[in-house]
Amino acid sequence: MNKKKLFLWSLYDFANSIAFINFVLYFATWIVVNGGLSDFWYNAIFAIATVMLFFSAPSLAAFTDKHGGRKFFLNISTIGTFVCYGLAAIFSGFSEPNIFLIAILFLIGQYFYQLAFIFYNPMLEEIADTSHRARASGIGQFSNALGQVVGLLITLPLSDSRLAPLIPSVIIFFVLALPMMIFYKDSKPKEKRVSFQILKSETIIFKKKFFTFMTLSLATPMLLAFFFLSDAVITASNNYSIYMERVFSVPDKTKSILLMAILIMSALGGIVAGWIGDRIGVLKTFKIILVGWIIALPAVALAPNFTVFIITTVLVGVLIGSMWATSRAYLSTLLSSEEMGYGFSFYTLSERFSTFLGPLAWGGVIWFFGTEPFSYKIAMITMTIFVIIAFIILHFWKRPLIVSN
Repeated sequence: MNKKKLFLWSLYDFANSIAFINFVLYFATWIVVNGGLSDFWYNAIFAIATVMLFFSAPSLAAFTDKHGGRKFFLNISTIGTFVCYGLAAIFSGFSEPNIFLIAILFLIGQYFYQLAFIFYNPMLEEIADTSHRARASGIGQFSNALGQVVGLLITLPLSDSRLAPLIPSVIIFFVLALPMMIFYKDSKPKEKRVSFQILKSETIIFKKKFFTFMTLSLATPMLLAFFFLSDAVITASNNYSIYMERVFSVPDKTKSILLMAILIMSALGGIVAGWIGDRIGVLKTFKIILVGWIIALPAVALAPNFTVFIITTVLVGVLIGSMWATSRAYLSTLLSSEEMGYGFSFYTLSERFSTFLGPLAWGGVIWFFGTEPFSYKIAMITMTIFVIIAFIILHFWKRPLIVSN
């Protein structure tokens, strides 16, 4: 493993997690409960950002595979996230905030946040060889979870206000992301200037390559399974603070402390799963994690009181860290060097496009049944269906060993 690159790569994951967790906890609750945006339209923000990602990410990923420049595009995505999240936080503090404008800024910020991972995830190939990749991925996931814990600790004194934690978290994110943006040495720097003509050409190539890739690549079953798993997990995560507010009427400070406990377990889960994956195989480890989710989501929804809810969700933290560490490592073993960035663009799309169907399913349940606690429990149980589909795909879809062009 390249320890310097691993450190910078992990520090970046640590940094963006600080902004992410504060927006998931405080901003999500503020814009729905205080701002008056409906659950459906809050979830639609993620769906629209994903559609934007779908039409841009594969072409950009194909460009970086061919012409280099992953760090260049990662830097642009980071700046875009910083600016849009920062403006959303500032405008939310106005005496008469424009919810539509704030939602648009959050939408664009969410797009850039998602886009960054199109270039970030394939860098794992440069950091570790295949025999150590699960461990490196686990360290990255540990940094992600640790960053979320630190982010909550830093803003905990400000938790009496749902807006006060936002601007400090965005500033800290950008400052800690700077070492990666400045000092990380891209193994393949950008060789060509980006132009509309080049991207148009790459889009045409993408359409042809897409069908070949999805038809022949060993990674196809994994990507499809990961899509359905992410559908459940990310949707539940994005709505977690709202769920606690509607079902248990939990104060924000209590939410922060509970999330920190979950994230500590997530950090441990990433490290342990990476270690187990290197020993018994990442595919076998990933299947065990899927079974864990099938049990965990209904257990969370059916918790009869807040004490049982705390116990189940803290244990779920292990599954959160485990799924990211093992899925990223397993996919990297299925892709050739030539299709690494392209393949990981679909990994990110599988993760982020799940913020299309999942949020619409969750929002649809709340729209149909209303905002009573029972409705949110139904929405949580509904997410289990997606995980079952993921397990069936991964277990029964056996792809023959064919190398894609």
